[in-house]
Amino acid sequence: MLLIALLCLVWGSTWVVIQGGLQSLPPFSSAALRFAIAALCMSGLAAALGEREGGTQPGLGLSLAQGCCNFAGSYGIVYWSETRLPSGLVSVLWGIYPMVQASLGHFLLPGERLDLRQAAGFVLGFLGVASLFATDLAGLGPGAIPAGALVLVAPTVTALGTTAVKRHGQGANSLALNRNGMWIGTLVLGALALGFEREASFTWDRGALLSLAYLALCGTVLTFGIYFWLLRHVPASRLAVIAYITPAIALALGALFNDEPLTPFTLLGFGGIVGGVFLVHHGARRARAAAALKG
Repeated sequence: MLLIALLCLVWGSTWVVIQGGLQSLPPFSSAALRFAIAALCMSGLAAALGEREGGTQPGLGLSLAQGCCNFAGSYGIVYWSETRLPSGLVSVLWGIYPMVQASLGHFLLPGERLDLRQAAGFVLGFLGVASLFATDLAGLGPGAIPAGALVLVAPTVTALGTTAVKRHGQGANSLALNRNGMWIGTLVLGALALGFEREASFTWDRGALLSLAYLALCGTVLTFGIYFWLLRHVPASRLAVIAYITPAIALALGALFNDEPLTPFTLLGFGGIVGGVFLVHHGARRARAAAALKG
């Protein structure tokens, strides 16, 4: 439980730290540097501990799915969006991820079928998102709504990558998979930086360096290492609490350190999304339990 609490705290804090670093560095370059540092560290961990973990070496297709979807695609969108939207609001919109993952699992993963009882969860989550678009995003100006719509692509891309790993990565060495994915993510994000940020300004101040170090070492290497260790030792359902707590921490830290607005409509939208995630996740768990009993 202490490790789960640590994950919630660190992942909840990364949103405001990302936005702090973007005051000095452009988004794609910042994300590419983060994953370059993380990939170097993960390469060392894979060399030192990969044999002890065991498992097969991930293939190119699986590594590409991890790197392009879970790292480059998702984080590239998040970093770009945080140059236009408050960090807490981005985290809440990203919080639809468990619902998107459950939807893809219904169609693409055996044993993860959803039933009609979970429809209320999707409706509640949709209403929460719609509330944020109609109030908080609309109040930020016309450019905020397209940026918010793009944020919703990030959890969808992540869910696609995670589904690929679930379907084709059974038995793959997680350290090697993350190492490969981080290097691929670095290359893709670096290419985006070369294409769009050649004329951007870089300020190598203490804030930029501390942000990169924290996000790479704590927000990537430490958290992913703990998460995959937990997946092997505790029920996956227990990790669902991360989806509920992380956006709340991000909202609180954004309001505390960046003076981000925290309106009743923000809390209403957050409540709708978290309530939807709860209904969908627990409905899926009941469905799997019922299927196991029948089996």
